[in-house]
Amino acid sequence: MVFRFFISLCALSVFVSKTGLAQSFVENALIFSRTQPGGSARMQAMGGAQVALGGDYSSALSNPAGLGMFNRSEFTFTPALSFNTIDASHFGSTTPTSNSFLNIPGASYVIHKPGSRNEFPSSSLAITVTRINSFNREFNYRGTDNISSITDWFIERATGYAPEQLPSPYRDIPLLNFEEITGQAYMTYLINTLADDPTNTTPVMPDDYINYYSELEALPGETRTLSRTGKVKTRGAQYQWSVAYGGNYRDKLFYGATFGIHTLRYEFERTYGESNFEFSDDPSYNPLDFLELSERISIEGTGASFALGVIYRPVDYIQVGVSWITPTWYQLSDLYTSSVTANWNDSRGLITEQTRDGLLSEYAFRTPGRLTLGTAWFVGSHGFITADLEWINFGNARYRSQVGDISFAPDNEGIQQNFKNVINYRIGAEFRKSIFRLRAGLNYQANPLLTTLADYRILTYSMGAGIRLKTFYSDLAVLRSSDQTQYSPFVFSDGSGPAVDLSRKATTVMITFGFTF
Repeated sequence: MVFRFFISLCALSVFVSKTGLAQSFVENALIFSRTQPGGSARMQAMGGAQVALGGDYSSALSNPAGLGMFNRSEFTFTPALSFNTIDASHFGSTTPTSNSFLNIPGASYVIHKPGSRNEFPSSSLAITVTRINSFNREFNYRGTDNISSITDWFIERATGYAPEQLPSPYRDIPLLNFEEITGQAYMTYLINTLADDPTNTTPVMPDDYINYYSELEALPGETRTLSRTGKVKTRGAQYQWSVAYGGNYRDKLFYGATFGIHTLRYEFERTYGESNFEFSDDPSYNPLDFLELSERISIEGTGASFALGVIYRPVDYIQVGVSWITPTWYQLSDLYTSSVTANWNDSRGLITEQTRDGLLSEYAFRTPGRLTLGTAWFVGSHGFITADLEWINFGNARYRSQVGDISFAPDNEGIQQNFKNVINYRIGAEFRKSIFRLRAGLNYQANPLLTTLADYRILTYSMGAGIRLKTFYSDLAVLRSSDQTQYSPFVFSDGSGPAVDLSRKATTVMITFGFTF
């Protein structure tokens, strides 16, 4: 079990972590729980508002009752191209990073079956795959800092432990190894015990072996200046594979259920460097050329969930829907590796310490469930307006250890203390003219944090068009989102630390091809 960087769908930030360099399980709970409305280009163009609609494979994910509105079988395939630009500002220096990704947000096969009685005119079975989360992000940052160094954090983290007991990546449990960055920093002389201090003229006491100093520390009243650089890159996605059923009762009440199998793959890589150390009291003092840290985390797992939903049509021009999606129960495993390099300007020279075999852990994770209400108002044959309200309590996410002597109680308590209930809303509209369709939508995801240190609202605008033929249709959607967040490469126990302001703009273009029969 390793602590990780917080990477949300829109950016990266560390807002509550006191573990420093990498992020906590608390933060990962939000990463893997805050999924996006998925589905076809048609539904995405309308902001993902789909709980009261039907006749689209997206219903298997959002409200399986909508499958009861199919009147034909179909096969669909949806490719997409995403563009991300992140401007990272750190101590007055702004570094832009852009990248693009080709992906497959979804595919489906829906089998429509006519009913044998008037009360139940039809039903449908759908097999679908939908991408519900994307972790593809990358940014670089640089700046000049005269306040803190990563070596200060190493000292804070190591104090209280003898060298052979330095904190492990397993949530600060002494593990008697040097397989993570705190121990590696000690092995590369970035931190030393007081007992190792050659200037110490007093007798060495036992406590000297659990107190640390760094040759790069600033003296009292002295100003230390350093150059900081960093790069963070993540890859991966969460997908849901669904088997869903939807039925129809007298074209008034539609009902359905979904069984979902979830796959999760998350890969994180980051490098962090400091160089150009200068000390105001002794400008000639230059013990270190540079230090560099790197970490890599690979997380994989599978999970399961269920969904139930109904849609009611009281009159021909109004539909109301409700769906309940249970928590997703995951079994996860992760592999962690790290290395620390220090290039000293003396006989020590270049020293690198790295994880040899990687640290592997396995555990269970449960996301929060979600309840969604929706309505759709039809304007004759000209189109409709639809809206959804979604309720999620991110504080309900939970971890469970599969090892008897490891407890996730502190992490689960941290989840409850930092995340809250939110209500997300989505609204969309479709205009119809002959075989042509025009669409627009808005998707607002509320800030899930109880703390006021960061605001993680996500606002996405969307638009699209489509064409409907007898046995074929195609829909195009363009999604545009932007957000302002913050990232910290390390965080001290009092919550302070250097910050990188991130401004992200993302555009996704997707197209759905559908074949009906």
